Amino acid sequence: MRHVFTYCGHFYLYDTGSGSLHECDEKTARYLGGEEVEFTDEELRETLRDVEGLQKEGLLDAPEPAAAPIKSEELKALCLHVSHDCNLRCRYCFADEGAYHSVREVMRFETAKAAIDFLLRESGKRKVLEVDFFGGEPLMNSDVVKRTVAYAKEEAAKVGKKFLFTTTTNGLLLDDETIDFFNREMENVVLSLDGRKEVHDAVRRTVNGKGSFDAVIEKAKKFVRARGDKHYYVRGTFTAKNLDFSKDVLFLADNGFDSISLEPVVTDLPDLAIREEHLPAIEREYETLAEEYLRREREGKGFLFFHFQIDLEGGPCLSKRVSACGAGNEYLSVVPNGDLYPCHQFAGEKDFRMGNVFEGKIDPALRKKFRDSCLFTRKKCSECFAKFICSGGCSANNYHYCGDIDEPYPITCAMMKKRIECAMHILAERKTREN
Repeated sequence: MRHVFTYCGHFYLYDTGSGSLHECDEKTARYLGGEEVEFTDEELRETLRDVEGLQKEGLLDAPEPAAAPIKSEELKALCLHVSHDCNLRCRYCFADEGAYHSVREVMRFETAKAAIDFLLRESGKRKVLEVDFFGGEPLMNSDVVKRTVAYAKEEAAKVGKKFLFTTTTNGLLLDDETIDFFNREMENVVLSLDGRKEVHDAVRRTVNGKGSFDAVIEKAKKFVRARGDKHYYVRGTFTAKNLDFSKDVLFLADNGFDSISLEPVVTDLPDLAIREEHLPAIEREYETLAEEYLRREREGKGFLFFHFQIDLEGGPCLSKRVSACGAGNEYLSVVPNGDLYPCHQFAGEKDFRMGNVFEGKIDPALRKKFRDSCLFTRKKCSECFAKFICSGGCSANNYHYCGDIDEPYPITCAMMKKRIECAMHILAERKTREN
C-alpha cells in the first residue's frame, strides 16, 4: 500500500509493505497518489525509472503479511494495582480518581506475593519478566512495593529468571528515600505532570480541591536530576481545555525534563473530552511541536517526545507490530483482591474478570479473545497506512468508545495518523542533515 502525504511543503511517499519512506517532488507525489498529472516525456520516463528501481529493491509496493502471528501463551508481565486510592482527585481520571468504581483499598503483601508466584509459574521459559506498580497512587502503599520487589528478586533468582520493575507516580510522596529506592530498583519511572501550572492545576487537584503543581514540580525535578541515565518519562494529558498543548510539552522540556509523553484525554466529561471538531487544531499543534522539536534538535537542545519516536528500519519486528500490546494474553492486571483483568483500563469491569491469582487460573475464553485479536481482526485498519506502526490502537479505548476491542476509535486514529506523519517528517529531516 502506498501513502502519499504533504507536510510543510515536503512531499512524502510511505510504503506500508516495506516500511520505507521516500521524499519526492510534487508531481511525482501526486502521480503516485493516483492523481492525473501532466508530465513532459522526460519527466514521465524519469519518474517511471525511479518507481521501477524502488520496486526492484523491494522498497515500493512490497507485499504485506497476510496471516496473523502465532502468539505465545507464556505470561510476560503483570500490572499490580497496589493502591486503589489516590491523594489526588484528577477530574479526567479513567480510574474514578483511583477507586476504580469500588471501595478505596490497598493491596496486601500476601496478594502481591501470590501475584509474583503466579507470574513465575505462568511465564514458562521466559527469562525476563516485568512488573508495573500502579494505582491510584502506588506510593500510598510503598511498603508493599518494596517488599514485593525484594520477594520477586529472591524468587526469580531461584529459577534463573529476572524481573524488571516500573512504576507510575504523581510525585506527591517522593522523598529522598523513595528516590534512592526507585533509582536502585526501577527500570522505568513514569511521573505524572500535565505541563504549565495553570493547565496542571485545572484538573490535577488534591483531595482538598487545591492545585497540585507547586507540591510536585520541585520533587519531580529533584528525582530527574538524581535519575542520571536511567529510564524515566514525564507523562501528561491534554484535554479540550489546552488544545495548545505544544506549549505544555515545551514547558516541560524547558524545566529539565528530556523524556516526555503527552496523551489525549480519555473521558466523557463534555468540557474536557476531545471531539471531532478539535482535530484540525490538534493536527496543527502536532506540526507546530514537530517544527520546534527539530529546531531544538539542530541547536543541540533536543529532547525525546514519545509520539515522535518511530523506527522504520530497526524497530519492532513485523510480527510484534501485528500482535499489538499483549493485553489479556501476555500481560494482565491484578487488583487489590487478586482478581485478574486484561489491563489496567479494564480493571473492575465484571465482564472482563479473567480469574484470581489465588485461584491460579486464567479464563480460557477471555484469554483466547485477546490472544486472537490482532491487526488482521481489526478490519477497519486494512486500508490504513499506519497499521503496522500503531497495531490497531488500544483495545480498551476501542471497547470503551466503540463497544468492541477490534473496532478502532476514529478520533484516536486521526490523531495517531497525524503524529506518525510528523514523526516521518522528522526522520526525513534527520536523514537530510546526515547526508
